[in-house]
Amino acid sequence: MDIQTLKPAEGSNKKAFRVGRGTGSGRGKSSGRGMKGQNSRAGGGVRLGFEGGQLPLIRKLAIRGFNNKNFAKIYSTVNVADLEQLEPNTVVTEEFLYINRIVGKMQPYGLKVLGNGEITKPLIVQAKKFSKSAKEKIEKAGGKTEVV
Repeated sequence: MDIQTLKPAEGSNKKAFRVGRGTGSGRGKSSGRGMKGQNSRAGGGVRLGFEGGQLPLIRKLAIRGFNNKNFAKIYSTVNVADLEQLEPNTVVTEEFLYINRIVGKMQPYGLKVLGNGEITKPLIVQAKKFSKSAKEKIEKAGGKTEVV
């Protein structure tokens, strides 16, 4: 098989049917769209989910859950286990964690330290909020927690 002998498989290259090319073609005049009505016109048809004026299913279904996105306080979060990789006696702030790529994005309400994992090094951690377990673990390791 050479590149110059390649051709499409039998029946895979079917020509498109050209509608609206005279009555003798079998699809002339109204081009297979029928006589009148919404779908016969250019740009006709209905939007997705439209049920002919009946209340659509999507509007009948119950709205579940609660979304507080307009008033939610979003914090940058970091676990105690992520602080273990830092040098002892380091002053840890949100900016420091962002520069060192421990926190992905600086959030408007600041930093919250969570207590997942263990820590053995003494660190000075400055954050807006601490979970109870995080505060205990940092102070147990000989570090300090400062609410900024």
